[in-house]
Amino acid sequence: MEKFHNLPIEKQSTIIDAALDAFGRNGYKKTSVSDIANAAGISKAMVFHYFGTKKDLYFYLLNFSSNMIMDEINDKFDSSVTDFFERIIMATMLKMAVIKKHPATLSYLSSVFYETNEEVKDGIISLMSQGDSFRNKIALEGIDYSKFKDSVDVKLVMKMLTSISESYVNPYKSIQQEDLDVMIKDLFEIMDLLKNNLYKEQYL
Repeated sequence: MEKFHNLPIEKQSTIIDAALDAFGRNGYKKTSVSDIANAAGISKAMVFHYFGTKKDLYFYLLNFSSNMIMDEINDKFDSSVTDFFERIIMATMLKMAVIKKHPATLSYLSSVFYETNEEVKDGIISLMSQGDSFRNKIALEGIDYSKFKDSVDVKLVMKMLTSISESYVNPYKSIQQEDLDVMIKDLFEIMDLLKNNLYKEQYL
């Protein structure tokens, strides 16, 4: 990837955005390198020159997207916050601030979640498991479990919020700024509802 990384940042972003959008809209199998090249304003040969294969490009994007989000959260996340819902809100806002730089990241990651193509499936499972571990660490380590009612399974609440977040994103739709704003607003309203029903009364 050295030749790609030697490009000006603006050119790198153009290529990355074109590829994120193409894979996000069409999935792995139906995405053609020609479509990515045309959208990025470069030749098909240059895509192969920079990345090697379509599969290599696909996993470059997955690593790029994941690392971009995790680096931002690691850098700015305040682990002294012990309230579960405040942590989720903080992590969500950090994630969305990064995604706004490359809005197609959201539809791309959603398409990855639903991808079934055998050529990339095993690699996706391996990388996604790392993401699950990171998400659970951020959400669950060091939180104040005593705020929850005794019968509440906090890990199940986390899975529920993850599923809700994923359900908001159509993997075959281009994500716009207004889509992100609506998703964040709705997600926070859902968290308020859950908090009001799952926390002990003295913590509301």
